[in-house]
Amino acid sequence: MRAISGLWRWRHNPLRRATDLAEAWVALVALLLILVVTPLVGSFVGGLAQGALQSSVREQRASRHLVTATVVRRVPGSSLDVDPESATGRDKRTRVLADWTAPDGTLHQGRVMTSLDRPEPGDRFRMWTDLQGRTVARPLDAATAATHAVIAGVGAALLAAGFIEGVRRLIVWRMVRLRYDRWDQAWDKAGPDWGRTGTGS
Repeated sequence: MRAISGLWRWRHNPLRRATDLAEAWVALVALLLILVVTPLVGSFVGGLAQGALQSSVREQRASRHLVTATVVRRVPGSSLDVDPESATGRDKRTRVLADWTAPDGTLHQGRVMTSLDRPEPGDRFRMWTDLQGRTVARPLDAATAATHAVIAGVGAALLAAGFIEGVRRLIVWRMVRLRYDRWDQAWDKAGPDWGRTGTGS
């Protein structure tokens, strides 16, 4: 709005300098670019991220499987950890030795994390594996992927707006520097005779 009011203010002002009008036009162009370009950039980047993330969701759903594991024993000295993949990030996990059957039918045994409070031998729990039975993180869900895509789009829009504003400030700074340089040149020409008007020197 400052850009529009600046253009209107300098329209017929006799004190208007060319740089004043140029600064107002630069501000108006920057405002229009922010209003038009940044939403386009945000939606484009968000759309790309959404496509890539949803493709990843489909791939992970196809390659990761939920299997049932049986606790053999609790691993001595296992401490309670926090599962970074959990929705709240507060799910306590305990390390145990467990048996499970992979989707391809092979039997596996290994140390894995479980969310059981007090795991005892024979307790059963669900865990994610790949086709060969190797433990993997749970697959990304569509809602989380969409959230990440929105964040990417908003971030790209903000970066674009910041870039446009940075370019505007750089242009205005350069204009001000040129204006000061011209004032210095004019002062250098008028300076030696300052205050001595009409003395004939």
